[in-house]
Amino acid sequence: MHILALTLDLDDTLWPVLPALQRADEAVDAWLRQHHPDVALKWPIDAMRALRLQVAAERTDLAHDFTTQRQLTLQQAFDACGVIEAPVDALWEIYFAARNAVELYADSLPALQRIAARVPLASLTNGNADLHRVGIHTHFAHHVCARDTGFAKPDPRIFQAAADCLGVAPANILHVGDDPAMDVAGARDAGLRTAWINRHGEPWPEALGARPDLDLPDMAALADWLDAQA
Repeated sequence: MHILALTLDLDDTLWPVLPALQRADEAVDAWLRQHHPDVALKWPIDAMRALRLQVAAERTDLAHDFTTQRQLTLQQAFDACGVIEAPVDALWEIYFAARNAVELYADSLPALQRIAARVPLASLTNGNADLHRVGIHTHFAHHVCARDTGFAKPDPRIFQAAADCLGVAPANILHVGDDPAMDVAGARDAGLRTAWINRHGEPWPEALGARPDLDLPDMAALADWLDAQA
């Protein structure tokens, strides 16, 4: 492989995302219980999550935009309680701050520092993580997300958008991620080379076709591989 640049997934590749999402839901719920107890009573965390899934099912045009999905969920929750002026913007800031208070895997930051010193990096995500808030933006040349491009992984167009940003042919880009379908199969079908961050040593799902070019236990192993290629 002749790799000139990397695209890198974020959630569950550099950090576990579920704890951050849980804290974000809890932060919103705590604010509602203090300021709008009627809304909190009608829409506890589980009910709010179910409403978000309903919004996602109804608004398939927003499948690439988790931010707007969540904002619409908050708006509908207040509408159902007869609150005319819903504080959606304030609640979104509470949610977004907690959602980005992630705890990186121990290997992630040292590996990012090593990798960024060798090749340009573009983050490539379906989620709404903010690299500045997380504190790792200096390691990335570009940030490519589904909300901005209008396409979500595994759609090949989001991978092509990242390749265009990097100015590198897809065949010379290594996409790195944890999800076999969205990251590995999606990038492979878009013409990129692939590295699966397989932290739990899972077997490759053969139904997805060709295996990744690299099956790695963590980001440190990726940095080691790049060093060896150099």
